[in-house]
Amino acid sequence: MKYLLSILLHLRIPFSFFLMPVFLFALAISPNFGESRLLWSFIIIHFLLYPASNAYNSYFDKDEKSIGGLKNPPPVNKGLYYTSLFFDLLAIALGFIKISLLFASMLLIYGVISKAYSHPAIRLKKYPITGWLVIGVFQGFFTFLMCYVGINGFHIENLFQAKILIPAALTSAMLWGNYPMTQVYQHEEDAKHGDTTMSMMLGIRGTFIFVQIIFALVSIGFVLFFKEFYSIKFGYDFLLALAPVILFFMIWFYKVWRDDTQANFSYTMWLNFISSLCLNGFFIYFWLASSHIGQYF
Repeated sequence: MKYLLSILLHLRIPFSFFLMPVFLFALAISPNFGESRLLWSFIIIHFLLYPASNAYNSYFDKDEKSIGGLKNPPPVNKGLYYTSLFFDLLAIALGFIKISLLFASMLLIYGVISKAYSHPAIRLKKYPITGWLVIGVFQGFFTFLMCYVGINGFHIENLFQAKILIPAALTSAMLWGNYPMTQVYQHEEDAKHGDTTMSMMLGIRGTFIFVQIIFALVSIGFVLFFKEFYSIKFGYDFLLALAPVILFFMIWFYKVWRDDTQANFSYTMWLNFISSLCLNGFFIYFWLASSHIGQYF
């Protein structure tokens, strides 16, 4: 029972909630979504692909202290490794059967890149800038396009439009701002593994300052995107939706400035939760307001 419970916990399925804004943003600008593709792409990405990545990285990291979505990680076992591969293969197979070859291929590419993050042969995690850039591109830009393909069933040539590539790029920029915050409480554990993360390179206070700068630029980018392709009203609504995140972040930053130990797991998870809740809510609102679906509400 402990063996199976360990595997289940390391899949960290609830953690997919923190990654859901990417899918919802892609959905919000989708012109051709169907119920079946929407459902299957959501299930495949959030209940198979992301958990497979979590499990694989947990197996090779073997962290003893808090990790994203898991305060007290249990010891890993070989079953976790095989479970991660099974989830990956199931995601790819269902992606091909239920949606398309392109979607399945993108699931495969995502899985390969995510494994490179922790596998000892490559371990992107130990390269602060390279790891930060790669994760931002693939969890942001690439994942946005993957979600868009899954939701709409489009071919690759349909992706080369400013209306799609710009929000995909904004998603990466958002991830580049968020990612160092997920590392800010793990300096000791990462150092023990010989890794040097972006947050370690910046330092605890430097991480907070860096994230402030990135999110200020990202917010401007979102406002300009909405102004150009939709309505400036959505830009203002976006800023309003992020107000609770900014308030929490600034209070936490004040605490950390006075005491570095406040950069801990609990505050990080609360920031992730509040940020994801606000972004998920905004993108659902944006989807309903900007599509024909909204007329039924």
